Amino acid sequence: MRQRLYRKITGILLSCLAVAFCLELGACGSTGNTGEEEQRYAWPLCTASPEDTVTQIYAETFAEEAGRLSGGKIKIQVYPNSTLGGDRELLETCHDGDIPFVIQNTAPQVTFMQDLAVFDMPCMFDTIEEVRQKVDEEKFYGLMEEVYLKGGYQLLGYADQGFRVMSTNKTIHRFADFKGQKIRTMENPYHLNFWDALAAAPTPMTFSEVYIGLQQGTIDAQENPYEVIVSNRLYEQQDYVVETNHLPHLISLIVSDSFFKELPEDKQAVLLEAADYAKQAARKASDERISDKIKEIEASGTRIVTLDAALKNEMREASQPVYDKIRQVVDADIIKAYME
Repeated sequence: MRQRLYRKITGILLSCLAVAFCLELGACGSTGNTGEEEQRYAWPLCTASPEDTVTQIYAETFAEEAGRLSGGKIKIQVYPNSTLGGDRELLETCHDGDIPFVIQNTAPQVTFMQDLAVFDMPCMFDTIEEVRQKVDEEKFYGLMEEVYLKGGYQLLGYADQGFRVMSTNKTIHRFADFKGQKIRTMENPYHLNFWDALAAAPTPMTFSEVYIGLQQGTIDAQENPYEVIVSNRLYEQQDYVVETNHLPHLISLIVSDSFFKELPEDKQAVLLEAADYAKQAARKASDERISDKIKEIEASGTRIVTLDAALKNEMREASQPVYDKIRQVVDADIIKAYME
C-alpha cells in the first residue's frame, strides 16, 4: 500500500513539474524593455543519493554555477535522496523530459544503454587520475556522448567517488584469500562475474539489508566506494577494508536531450560551462573526503589493506572472461578507446 501511495504522490509531483516546464519553455515573461526572457520555475535536478555525498556536492555546485554564469536567469533546484524516484525512475522520467537533470552512478544506466557496460571492465586502472584522464579524453568522451544521445540524453560530464573497494572480516594478502568469501554485490551480471572469477561467492542483496547481513554473518564482505562504507557505517561490522580498486565509481551528469535541444544556444553554453566547473569541484571534494573517510575507518580499529602490484595483476588476469562477456555487448570502438 505504501508503494502504491508513493508512486501516486511521485506521479502527481512529476505532473506538476511537467506543467511547470511547459509554462517555462512556452510562456516565458518579459523582464521589461530588455526583451529578455525570465525563467519562472526552477528546473529539477534529481539524484537517488543522500545529501552528505559527493553526488550532492556535484549537483549543488552545478546549480549554483549555472545561476552565477547566467546572472540568475537559470534556476535549478536539487532534489536528493530519491525524492522523485530511484535510479530507474529518474532515468525514465529524464528520458521523457519530465525531469531535465539527473546525476547518478553509471551502473544502473547499463540496462538502458548497454555500451556503458564498458565501465564494468574490472582492474583496468591503477589510479583515479588515470580514470579521469580516460573519461575526459576527447575521443572516448565523444563516443560516450553518442551512446547517451541514442538513449535520449545529453552527457554533461563524469565526476566520481574514487574506486570501489572491498570490506571484509577475512583479510586479503594473496589471490587464494578471495576464495569462498560471501560478498554482497549489486545485481549487475558483470560485477557477479568478476567476483566469480576471483573464486569468491558473490551474493546480490538489497543495499538496505547489507549492514544487518554483515552483523548477522549472512555475508562476509561487501564492496562500495569509501564514502558509502563510512556514511552507512559498514566498517563497524568489518575488520578490514581492502583496496581492491576493482572499478571506478563514476557519477554521470545527464540532461534530457529533448529538453536541452529546446534551449537557446546561450543557455546551452552556460550549462556546459557550469557542468565542467562542477565536475572539477566534485573530483576535488571526492579526493578530500576519501582521505577523511580513511582516517575515520582507521580510528575505529578497522585496518586498511593495500594490495601489491603482483596480486593486482593476478586479479586482472583472472578477469579476462569478464572482459570477453562485455566485448559481446559493447561497441568495439568503445572498447578499443577505453583500453588504449
